[in-house]
Amino acid sequence: MESSNRLFAAWAVALTAMLGSLFYSEFMGYTPCEWCWYQRILMYPLVIIYGAALLKNSKEMAFPGLILSGIGVLTSTYHYLMQKVSILQPPGGSCGAVPCTVEYVNYFGFITIPFLAGTAFIIIFISHVTMLGKKE
Repeated sequence: MESSNRLFAAWAVALTAMLGSLFYSEFMGYTPCEWCWYQRILMYPLVIIYGAALLKNSKEMAFPGLILSGIGVLTSTYHYLMQKVSILQPPGGSCGAVPCTVEYVNYFGFITIPFLAGTAFIIIFISHVTMLGKKE
C-alpha cells in the first residue's frame, strides 16, 4: 500500500470517528464527559492534518498526526479502563459534570465509546507508522 493510500485510510478513519462522536452527542443526545472531550480534542485535528497531507501528497506534513494519535491511544485506553476497572474510577463516581464511567453504549459487553475512539486512534497510528519506512 502506498503512502497516499495510508494517508487516505488515516483521514477516513479520523473523519468517521469525528462524525461518529458528533452523531452520539448531537443526534443521540449523549453528553460527552471530560475524557471524551480530551479524545475529541485529539481526534478532530487529525481530519485536517491527514486531509491536508493527502491533498498535498506529503507524508511529512502529517507528522503531527502521529503524535496526536499516539496520545489519543493512551487517552482512550485510560478512559476505557476507567469505565471497566473499578479501582481506576474517580472517587465519588464523577470526573466532571458527566461521569466518565457512564457507558452510553456497550455493544457485546465491551465495545464502548472510548473503545471505539481507541480503535480509531490505533488504526491511524499504525497507518502512519507503516508509512514512515516506505520510500516513495
